[in-house]
Amino acid sequence: MQHNHISSQFDAQLEQVRTKVLFMGGAVEDQLSMAVQALQEGEMYLIERVLDVEHQVNALEMEIDGLCTNIIARRTPTAIDLRVLTMVVKTITDLERIGDEAKKIALIAREFFRTGRAHMPRYPEIQRMSMIVIDMLRQALDGFARLDAEAAPAIARRDEEVDDSFRAVLRSLLTYMIEDPRTISATLDIMFIAKALERAGDHAKNISEYVVYMIKGRDVRHLSAEEIEQAIKS
Repeated sequence: MQHNHISSQFDAQLEQVRTKVLFMGGAVEDQLSMAVQALQEGEMYLIERVLDVEHQVNALEMEIDGLCTNIIARRTPTAIDLRVLTMVVKTITDLERIGDEAKKIALIAREFFRTGRAHMPRYPEIQRMSMIVIDMLRQALDGFARLDAEAAPAIARRDEEVDDSFRAVLRSLLTYMIEDPRTISATLDIMFIAKALERAGDHAKNISEYVVYMIKGRDVRHLSAEEIEQAIKS
């Protein structure tokens, strides 16, 4: 009976951690969506909301990290439970960094509209990149919630798509600056936004890879989408 009681407590603690990670993930997804919307529309309340959520995300990272440390110290988990807790710590780090990238985008958007540079073209490729990255994050979090690694190869392929889009944005922006040097400052800001989205995509991909490790015990970092697919099937 005592063993069952301890096991039940442990399961409850793991569920608490999982729930908080998903809550944090939802907050980061909202943060990124609001940042991109603020860039498009210049709504200052969205920018301020992104900055407010940043504090919430940082607090959640510290809280979840503390919970995981406490569980590992007191319960000495093994096998898949230890893998899950270890990957949770990595997951919340990547989520916090996505939040940082969202904050960067929001701050640049604020400067655009404060300094009258809102006439700068928003570049359809930036919008496309943001939609892909947000979808990658959503799929990665869904895989975490269901402990399902099936989406990992597709997320890896979408990350390659984001990288291609990033390079296309750089090429178009370089051309823009050459044609009109007066736009260099604003164009560099657009480059920073594209880089923030590219990094956010990398972090979303990382999260999907952690899910593979949780389930399969296979480290699939630096593998191609096809190799990740084989690792999931084996």
